[in-house]
Amino acid sequence: MEVKIDLDDIRRLLPHRYPFLLIDRVLHLESGQRIKALKNVTSNEEFFNGHFPGRPIMPGVLILEAMAQACGIIVSESNELGPEQGVILVFAGIDKARFRRPVVPGDQLIFECAVNRNKRDIWKFDAKATVDGDLVASAEMMCAIQQIDSMRK
Repeated sequence: MEVKIDLDDIRRLLPHRYPFLLIDRVLHLESGQRIKALKNVTSNEEFFNGHFPGRPIMPGVLILEAMAQACGIIVSESNELGPEQGVILVFAGIDKARFRRPVVPGDQLIFECAVNRNKRDIWKFDAKATVDGDLVASAEMMCAIQQIDSMRK
């Protein structure tokens, strides 16, 4: 079943906020299965000040983080969980991360993430990022549902 998600829903499902909320819009979401989301990469992003002056390139780790946030939306929405319920999704692992070309200001990143499998509170995804239909990054990602209180210990 396709689910409609707007920016308020994204903020409800994810604990991230500016400048670290990296998903601008959800284009398509099949609850518990797959997501297609986007990020508009603009020249005024904070990280471009130092990465790199005169040749701005979006750091690969932030592309991976954005893919993980898209995965987090799938899990949070399909389980009706989020920060309001005292739960967040944390990175648990990443395999086969590959980068194909730089992402620069003016690009529109499209993230497509699909659930590979889940068992209890562990979810595994196949994720990719494209710009203008060209693959720029891909990875297998693993995330875990975690109680916020247990993170403080």
